[in-house]
Amino acid sequence: MNIKHLIIQMIRERGAVKSADISEKAACSRACVNRHLQELRESGKIVLVGRANRARYVLASEGAVAGAKSKIVDVHRVLTNKSLSEDDVLAGIKKSTGIFDGLSRNVDGIVSYAFLEMLNNAIDHSGSLQINVSMRRDEDTVSFEVIDEGVGIFNNIVRKKGLAGVMQAIQDLLKGKLTTMPDRHSGEGIFFTSKVADVMTIQSSNKKMIFNNLLDDLFVRDIRERSGTKVSFSVGVGSRRLLDDVFRKYTDAGFEFSATRVIVHLYQMGTDYISRSQARRVVSGLEQFKSVTLDFKGVETVGQGFADEIFRVWRSGHPGCAVETVNMNENVEFMVRRAQSAEVK
Repeated sequence: MNIKHLIIQMIRERGAVKSADISEKAACSRACVNRHLQELRESGKIVLVGRANRARYVLASEGAVAGAKSKIVDVHRVLTNKSLSEDDVLAGIKKSTGIFDGLSRNVDGIVSYAFLEMLNNAIDHSGSLQINVSMRRDEDTVSFEVIDEGVGIFNNIVRKKGLAGVMQAIQDLLKGKLTTMPDRHSGEGIFFTSKVADVMTIQSSNKKMIFNNLLDDLFVRDIRERSGTKVSFSVGVGSRRLLDDVFRKYTDAGFEFSATRVIVHLYQMGTDYISRSQARRVVSGLEQFKSVTLDFKGVETVGQGFADEIFRVWRSGHPGCAVETVNMNENVEFMVRRAQSAEVK
C-alpha cells in the first residue's frame, strides 16, 4: 500500500484528517504514519493545523489552511514557566486557531492586550512552575483563563507589603498602581485590564473579585480556599470599547494626530517607564500610521521591558511603520539601542 497516496486521498475526501485516522485506515503503526506525514510536510504537500488532540493535516493551500483554522475556536495549553514569553504564546494561538479570525480591530486589541498582561503577571509574579492558559470564542464572546499554582496574588501582596489580610490586599490592588516588583512592573496591568473587559474575575486565597463593566459594578465573594491565582476574562465580539479611550480616561497622555504622522509625548505618571504594560499603552493604535515619532523629553530612564516591548516586539510586528526617537538622554538611548539590536525570536 502506498501510504502517502492514501494520506493525500483521505485529506481530499475529508478536508482534514488526524494521524490516528490514517493509522486505522492503513492498518499500520502510528510511528510509520507519522514518518510519511513528516515527509509530506517537508515536501510542501500538506500542512499541520492545530496542536495536541486538535491537530489535523490539510492540503497545503491557503484556503484549506484557513478553513481548518476557522474550525478551531478553543485552545488549552499547559506552559512551563521557564524562559516563557507571553508574546510568543499569543502569536502561537493566533497562528494555529481561528479565534481571532474576522474580529474587529478594537476587540482583537482588547483581547490581545488583556491576555498579554495577565500571562505576564503569572510569569513574573506567581512563582508557579506551570501555567495553564485557555482561550475560547463563541458566537457572542471571546474569553480566556490564566491559571497558576503559585503563591497567589492576594497572599503575595499581603506578604510583600506587610498588610493585615486579604481584604486589605484587595483594597490596595484596586488603587491601580500596586506592584510587588517595582523594578519590573508599574502595577497598572490588572487595573487597565479590568477596565477593558466586559467581565473579569480574579480568584485566589478564599476570595473572588468580579469586575462587571456591563453592570458597572464590582463584587467580592467568598470562595473555597485555593492555591495560586485564576484570572478569567471575557469581552463581547461586538464590543465597541476602545483601548485608547480607556487609557486616556485614566491617564494624562498627550496625542497629536495628523494624516500619516503621530507624535507621542510620553506622559508622566509619577513613576519611571519600566513595564511592558506602559509600553503597550504608548503604542496602542499607532499601527495605523506610517510614521511615528517618540519624544522622550523629560524622561530620565526607561526599563528593559518597556524598551523591548516597543523597539523589538512591537516594531517586528509592524515593519511598515517607521519609528523615530527624539530627545533621548544617554540612559534612555542605551536601553533603546539595546532593544533595537536584539534579534526577534
